[in-house]
Order: sequence, then structure tokens, then C-alpha cells
Amino acid sequence: MAAPDDTLPDAYDPLVPVPATRRVFGALDAFSLWFSLGIGLLVLQAGAFLVPGLSLPAALGAIVVGSVLGVLLLAAAGLVGAETGMSAIGSLRPALGARGAAIPAVLNAVQLTGWGAFEIIAMRDSADALARQTFGGSSPILWTLLFGALATGLAIMGPVSFVRRFLRAWGLWLLLGGAGWLSWRLLADHDLAALLARPGTGEMSFAAGVDLVVAMPLSWLPLIADYTRFGRTPGAMFRGTGLGYLLANIWFMALGAAYAMVAGGGAGMLVSALAATGSGIALLLIVIDETDNTFADIHSAAVSTATLVRARPARLAIGFGVLCTAIALVAPMDRYESFLLLIGSVFAPLFGVLLADHFIVRPWRVSPDDAVPGLNLAGLASWAVGIGAYQAMSRLLPEVGATLPAFAAAVIAYVALRWWSPGPRRP
Repeated sequence: MAAPDDTLPDAYDPLVPVPATRRVFGALDAFSLWFSLGIGLLVLQAGAFLVPGLSLPAALGAIVVGSVLGVLLLAAAGLVGAETGMSAIGSLRPALGARGAAIPAVLNAVQLTGWGAFEIIAMRDSADALARQTFGGSSPILWTLLFGALATGLAIMGPVSFVRRFLRAWGLWLLLGGAGWLSWRLLADHDLAALLARPGTGEMSFAAGVDLVVAMPLSWLPLIADYTRFGRTPGAMFRGTGLGYLLANIWFMALGAAYAMVAGGGAGMLVSALAATGSGIALLLIVIDETDNTFADIHSAAVSTATLVRARPARLAIGFGVLCTAIALVAPMDRYESFLLLIGSVFAPLFGVLLADHFIVRPWRVSPDDAVPGLNLAGLASWAVGIGAYQAMSRLLPEVGATLPAFAAAVIAYVALRWWSPGPRRP
């Protein structure tokens, strides 16, 4: 494993914009990274949650609609990082204030630790299922330690080294091979027309399905700028990020829903269904490459924490890697859907505030100097309004969905509050 290079932008302070001379990512780099991050075992699991509550055609419709809406917002948040050169938490300082941004920094480190542990659990369970099927042996602790160590090593490398030395060199080809084989086996081994004709149980509304799908791309909102800040041009980051994640999310969520139908509905037997249909090799390739998702969780948890303490992200990544691995040894997997929706309730309205500040209140004129030293009460109040809207919608009108209404409520509240009491602006 290559050591982190202090001359690369990976070593920069997350509160200092990456200089233009150090921004090395092009559209292909962004596409490779976000296509890779959009493919994974947890994306398959999320697609499986849609059935049998929805029929397969309705689930596919929810996947397309939710992916388009979520990816547009995700790519817009990435555009902020590419334009300012700031990390995800650093870019929130103008909207929330320097002290106010400490709140999402802590929350982001906590939720990314949870994501990292979930990713390790998913890799461990899949690898262990394949090992039992092939060799008749089981060693979940060993798999947990192995995948935790691999992901931590990649996080120490940093994003530039990871994309250039690992992902574009061979990681992306593993993904394409695995995804292609899973798709081929689905079409070759199963009657797709019969799966499409199978009715849903009606336990999930279409809007609720869209809400669940939207939660996947929006779960990356609190860290996308940690990577697009290294982009040469904002346009290349927007196109590469949007196209890469959109293609991957639709493809793999659809596979998850279809294979869950094959297994009789639901996510519980998804891995067993994949392994039993002759897709064990493809599943193994995806398990190996799944470490990129855990890499991103660990690296960005370290970057968020580095906005609070004076320490290099590469060193903090070691601690977060150990913590994620330890949690994965004891944490259950059955709360994953609730975890997804909880994330949406907190971070979707937060980045509604960010996008409103960057594109509406101060269109394309935000800089680190705009951050007030203390709290930006308008931003914090609008964030609270968005969280309240999410909780109200999820309880009173769950069939409508809550993520997008909460996002819209935060945007409207922030624009209204800033119009009524404008904060300091750059000349």
C-alpha cells in the first residue's frame, strides 16, 4: 500500500481551498469515482427493500425518478466543492457560521462511522456466504478484520492516490465485470416477464419508494465536496459525478429489486439468491471493490473531524478505520432501512440550506471569507425547519415521502430569512 504523499492535495487543510494548480481531477476521474461509489452491496440491498411492497415495474419507476432527483441535488453539491475548492464541511461555514458548521461536522463523523461499519458488515456477510457455499467454512471475524484493514489502508492513501492508483487502474473494470455478469445471469436464468407481472403487496406507496431511493444519493451530500474540490473545472465535476452516479444507482438498485423478487421478495435472502443463481464470481468481484465505499466513509469522517481538531486526515483515518471495524464486529444489520431514512431527515435539509446560499442568496459568489466567526442563525434555523418538516411529513403523510419536502422547506426558509435579515456579504 502506497504511503500518502504530502505533496498531493490530499494533505491540505480541509478549511483551506485547494489551489488551482493542485486540482487534478477531470470528468473521467469523477465518473470513475462516483460510478464506483454508486455500485455496491448496500445499493443492492436498498433496491431490494422496494419489493414486494411495490411491484417490480413500480419499483423500477421509483428507482428512475428517485435517482434523477437525488443525483441532480448531489451533483449540485459537488459543484459547490469544485467552485470553492472547499471540503464538504468547510463549504457549510458561510451558511451556518464557523461555529455552526461544527454541528454537522460532528454529525457527519458519526453517520459516516455508521456507514463504514455497515459497509464492512455487508462485505463480510457476502464473503462469508460465498465461502460457506464454496468451501463449507465460515469465519466472519476474519472477514471483518480483513475488509476493515483494506478500507483503512485506502483511506490513508487519500482520494487522488485512490482514484489514480486503484480505481482507474483496475477497480472500475472489476465493477463492470461483476455488474455485467449479474445482469446476464438475471436475464439468462429467470423469466423477467413473469417477475414484471408479479403484483406488489401494496405495503409501500410509490412516493415512499421514491423517498427511499432519493436517500441513497443524498446520503453522499455531506462528503461529495471532499472529492470534487480536486476537480479542474466545475462543469467536468458536475457532468462526471452526475452521469457516473446516475447510471450506477439505477443499474444496481434495479438489480437488487429484481433479485429480491427472485428470492421471494425482501432483502433478507438477497445475497443467498445471488450466490445460488451462479453469480458467485460476480458477487465476489463486487465484494472486493466494495471497499471503495468504506474508503470514502472513513476518509470523509477524518476530513470532517479535521475541521474541528488540528490533525491530518490521513492520521485520523487510522482511528476511524479501527472504530468502523470494531462496530462491524458487534452491530446488527436489520436497522439499515431506518438508518437510511434517518440520514435523509438530517442532511437533506442541511444541504438545502447550502445550495440556497450558494446559488440563490449569493449566486456563485461564496468564499471562505464569507463565514461569520460564530453562528449564522438564519442557516441554523432553516436547517431546523427542514428537519421538522421531515419528521412531520414522515409521521402525518408517510405515503407522500418526506425527503424532498424537507429539502424544499429548508430552501424556502433560508431564502426568506436572508431576505428579511441579510447577513454579511462580500463586496
